[in-house]
Amino acid sequence: MVFQKPNPFPFSIFDNIAYGPRMAGVKNRRILENLVITSLKNAALYDELKDRMDDLAVDISGGQQQRLCIARAMAMGPEVLLMDEPCSALDPIATSKIEELVKDLKKEFTVIIVTHNLQQALRISDRTGFMYLGRLEEHGETPILFTAPEKLSTYNYVNGKFG
Repeated sequence: MVFQKPNPFPFSIFDNIAYGPRMAGVKNRRILENLVITSLKNAALYDELKDRMDDLAVDISGGQQQRLCIARAMAMGPEVLLMDEPCSALDPIATSKIEELVKDLKKEFTVIIVTHNLQQALRISDRTGFMYLGRLEEHGETPILFTAPEKLSTYNYVNGKFG
């Protein structure tokens, strides 16, 4: 799970990513190092942080913190990554990096993103579900849902009539 606001632990960059595997019983330093490096590479963050592994994770930029949290989640080898508004607190450059990362990650993982940003959903999703009043109103392939929705509520929302 990756939350709306980056939530790095007050540990080093290395220890943030190694935390989950350690809690799951991984003690071998070499295995942990490989998991950390692989996760950072998968999060498009390794080149930026490879010389800062001992720095506190809370001292890196907000966009880097969010990608670090994604790397931390990936270190556990999940089948599904759930992200709740992962770009809402980020500037456009950091948002672009996260979106590019998601496009790459969805080749290996099922990625579920909650977003209120319709343009973001169009840019990065293959399938979209529209929730209204706590219910799933409609879901389907993103281009179809945005151009030819079946339900009036979906049509009204994607066309800016409310929300």
